[in-house]
Amino acid sequence: MGVFPRFMIAAAHKSSGKTVISTGLAAAFRAAGTDIGSFKKGPDYIDPMWLSAASGAPCYNLDFNAMERREIIPFFASRARARDLSMVEANKGLFDGLNPDGSDSNAELAKLLDLPVILVIDTVGMTRGIAPLLTGYTAFDAKVKIAGVILNKVGGARHEGKLRKAVETYTDLAVVGSVWRDRALDIGERHLGLTTPAEMTRMERMIEDFGKIVARSVELDTLQGIAQGAPDLAIPSGGPAPVPQMGQGLRIGIARDTAFGFYYPDDLEAFEKAGAELVPIDMMNDMQLPEIDGLFIGGGFPEMRMEALAGNAALRADIRAKLAAGLPCYAECGGLMYLCESLSWRGETHEMVGAIPARAVMHERPQGRGYVAFTGRASHPWGPHGTVRAHEFHYASIEGLPEGTAFARDMKRGQGIDGRHDAVVLGNTVAGFCHLRSTGPDPWVPRFLSFVAACKGP
Repeated sequence: MGVFPRFMIAAAHKSSGKTVISTGLAAAFRAAGTDIGSFKKGPDYIDPMWLSAASGAPCYNLDFNAMERREIIPFFASRARARDLSMVEANKGLFDGLNPDGSDSNAELAKLLDLPVILVIDTVGMTRGIAPLLTGYTAFDAKVKIAGVILNKVGGARHEGKLRKAVETYTDLAVVGSVWRDRALDIGERHLGLTTPAEMTRMERMIEDFGKIVARSVELDTLQGIAQGAPDLAIPSGGPAPVPQMGQGLRIGIARDTAFGFYYPDDLEAFEKAGAELVPIDMMNDMQLPEIDGLFIGGGFPEMRMEALAGNAALRADIRAKLAAGLPCYAECGGLMYLCESLSWRGETHEMVGAIPARAVMHERPQGRGYVAFTGRASHPWGPHGTVRAHEFHYASIEGLPEGTAFARDMKRGQGIDGRHDAVVLGNTVAGFCHLRSTGPDPWVPRFLSFVAACKGP
């Protein structure tokens, strides 16, 4: 058993303002001296960037698709144990999920972790109508503990009064906050969802503003009391198996800059637990690769930085030569695009690394989006060969790949590179659109490190 003050921020539907409210709560609690940890339901990279920046600590994903149910509780507990308070931000609506039976929904996660739920309600155009919405949500599944509501996008004092009266008259829920409409709470949206903090020059000031607005609009003490009232969490016996030190002494270069930043913090921790050292690389300013044994280029927004990436011809040439000489490399999505010959977006084309003989072309609509499943092919240099669940979200297509290109994955669900395959294999390089998560079902980090170690030799 473990005592972990905790709560979930959820909503009736997506785009209700959950991430702004969650970011503001993280900033407000942090400013008040509370050590708050944050989690995000699902595979998203962008919302956790905001939550991490606001809380000053890594934000961890909880995902039924990539994780086994039995590992979610100990994973959560291991990260929540050191915090005064833990907040889980839902994705989409409280009862939404991929499976019609709700087995992968936010509500199911709330039940699994015994999370009191705070509903953020977009109140635009709503007054008394909030009551049947809330009564319906509280009655739909009695095992989901909806503990309070935050009124969001409220039009003013009169609007707030009507909303509070409806909630108090028809429900037993506490109104723990009322956030009025405010331009300062608009963080902008674009093709991959919410704008990333890395490209916002006023990011720190914006998060500070979020925190101040939420601190005066939400009863933090009431919310903390709800979190502290969460029951003790039953943690399965056993604990994680010891991590083999297959990465001992290995140096893995990792692209970390404003173009590439889509990484799961627990994946990075998995590298370090296996004994590997992660060496950050700025793909726009570093002139050559450092002394490394392997290279990891994650996703991000290379199209937003393609002129600067193209301008660093020295590094592009060095990467191309090192990969051709056998340097092990794993690249995901934006990393795949960067390794191509060129990248085109909005009428502009810029040269990229040229390690993959193809062109990356951005489109107005997503070319692949959502959860995927694939099986590894024999051509995959470091496995796996069973079925893997992952996700993809890309507006790019890869064009001009030569006939006979070797792929590492056969797609069972999802688009990948050509609708049937994903992950180009060239020498010791694997580069695809699918985003992996190193968990029980697919421990890709130790597999990759074992491959790197084998390439390095004794």
